[in-house]
Amino acid sequence: MEFELSIHLALILFFVAIFAGFIDSIAGGGGLLTIPVLMWVGLSPTAALATNKLQACGGSFFASFYFIRKGVIKLSEIKWAILCAFIGASMGTIGVQLIDASILEILLPFLILSLGGYFLFSKKMSDQDRHQVLGVGAFALTAALGVGFYDGFFGPGTGSFFALAFVSLLGFGLAKATAHAKVLNLATNIASLIFFALGGKVLWLLGGIMLFGQAVGASLGASLVLSQGTKLVKPLVVSMSLIMSIKILMTQYAIFG
Repeated sequence: MEFELSIHLALILFFVAIFAGFIDSIAGGGGLLTIPVLMWVGLSPTAALATNKLQACGGSFFASFYFIRKGVIKLSEIKWAILCAFIGASMGTIGVQLIDASILEILLPFLILSLGGYFLFSKKMSDQDRHQVLGVGAFALTAALGVGFYDGFFGPGTGSFFALAFVSLLGFGLAKATAHAKVLNLATNIASLIFFALGGKVLWLLGGIMLFGQAVGASLGASLVLSQGTKLVKPLVVSMSLIMSIKILMTQYAIFG
């Protein structure tokens, strides 16, 4: 696919990616910024989604690296969850090409609003670890696989769904859950990117520029997750849930369009 990238557009995309990476590392929803901008500069919807996965890999990688370096995450404890998230996303990326996603599109705004409401009102949303409901293996085969499939199939709010699963099923505190969610989100992003790359849909130069922006924003956001914890993550997740729901409903019903 041919695309002429000027210095002016490269700078715009770079700074958009910084902000998106910052938001995404804390609450998810960075794709609400990057995908419309990628389409605004002239990419087709498929190319925008594919290139977005490349730059999203940068954000989730650098956020994950920061959390691992700070000792918040032990990869050996979630290796099966990482594998199942990767498999789920691969299945979802294949499945979206075979299955009608219209029902999910109708339900999604209400699912995301429910997620925001849970974060807002649940007493479990604190920085303290709580009672674990599932074992790590069962978590991998259910939540990690299921949310991974969702990310490959559709995608909005994946990081928040992973964080919710870690809080409600493994009893993690919110900051710890957010950190672990980024690692699983990295696995799902890589899985989707592989399938898009095989189809020749990724614009590597453009996505690479945004990847560096994501790296800057994600590193800043990840540091704030650990220093500010629930008082930062909780309101941002609730806000992004509301924004995502409104955006999806406006798209579905062609409001203002």
